[in-house]
Amino acid sequence: MIKIQNKQDCCGCSACVQRCPKHCISMKEDEEGFLYPVVDETLCIDCGLCEKVCPIINRPEKLPVMKVLAVKNRNEEERMASSSGGVFIAFAKKVIEQNGVVFGAVFDGNWEVKHTYSETLDGVKPMMGSKYVQSRIGESFSQAERFLKEGRKVLFTGSPCQITALHNYLRKDYPNLLSVDFLCHGVPSPGVWRKYLEEMSSFSAFKAAGKNSVLSSSIKSVPVITGIEFRDKTLHGWKKYSFVVRGSAPKADKNTVLLSDIHYDNPYMKGFLADVYLRPSCYHCKCKNGVSHSDLTIADYWGINQLMPDFDDDKGVGLVLLNTDKGKAVFDTLDMEVRVSSLSDAQRFNGGFKEDVKMHPKHNLFFKRFVDYRNLAELIERTVHKSLYRIAKRKIKNIIKKVFVQLKH
Repeated sequence: MIKIQNKQDCCGCSACVQRCPKHCISMKEDEEGFLYPVVDETLCIDCGLCEKVCPIINRPEKLPVMKVLAVKNRNEEERMASSSGGVFIAFAKKVIEQNGVVFGAVFDGNWEVKHTYSETLDGVKPMMGSKYVQSRIGESFSQAERFLKEGRKVLFTGSPCQITALHNYLRKDYPNLLSVDFLCHGVPSPGVWRKYLEEMSSFSAFKAAGKNSVLSSSIKSVPVITGIEFRDKTLHGWKKYSFVVRGSAPKADKNTVLLSDIHYDNPYMKGFLADVYLRPSCYHCKCKNGVSHSDLTIADYWGINQLMPDFDDDKGVGLVLLNTDKGKAVFDTLDMEVRVSSLSDAQRFNGGFKEDVKMHPKHNLFFKRFVDYRNLAELIERTVHKSLYRIAKRKIKNIIKKVFVQLKH
């Protein structure tokens, strides 16, 4: 029986809920906005299946990386619509062309994030782009299993813990499954995101979003959100990506930019990147670096401007880790620009490889104030604000680190 004593021991994958034969496990949201399993012990038969599929209790052995690549999709439109190099959409198109099914994260009608599947390319497109909120898996594992048993090709994309849980749930290898995870910084609280959305739902919230925000002067009333992009590259490029909200209002086009912040100026992104409201299990991740047994791992190839400057055009370069022969075979069929790289070079610039992340020192204080604090953006700003001493200390530390790296190489 699943009993969560320490919240760091649950990644919120929902595998236990889907595998329970008595349907006696449900996911409940805690005060930090994360979902955890709760067991109805009057229905539980203590079969142990929930524990067998848990990626924390049953952690697979790590698989070594076979090959490391820097990648760009040759289709410029697809690459610009992606967060980095346009790798996901290339895989998705290949699977859809073979009458397959693609699973990924999308926004629901309330602009929260959930996992779903699509059998069409139009349905896949909303899965493109990063979404810095933990997605609700729902019944995705059981749905994927059904398609796999029918002989359909399935592409399942998710965080390392979600892919680890998927493989544990399936309990066998399927040749028609292509699993893809990504280098994960950690998943932020859906509860925090929900509250941030509430603040964005009024005109005053957009106006007060930040001094560097761009607000359409044509908007005179409460706007309706029609699109959110955490990683817009069209305004300031890939490295200086923007958090953009688009929407409509009376006398305004439906694609009007309601809010545009460079990522390091946006309050929500500030808190996320400062590790203020990640899921507790993310601070000591047990599913990274080969544990998930994904066929491929995708990410941004940060640092490509230093490693391969001629390959960088600030429109996005993807990092691809080929982990299995199956993954390599599918990747080799794609029309991509490719440069061979090394794991050590990739690890130098991407913090997503880190399994242990230091929790923000004001994490507990943030959540203590979170429920009753009226202005979330202000709370985040107060939480992440650094004194001049801390800023100077961090700069000196980074300079020493860079000197050490240069001497080493």
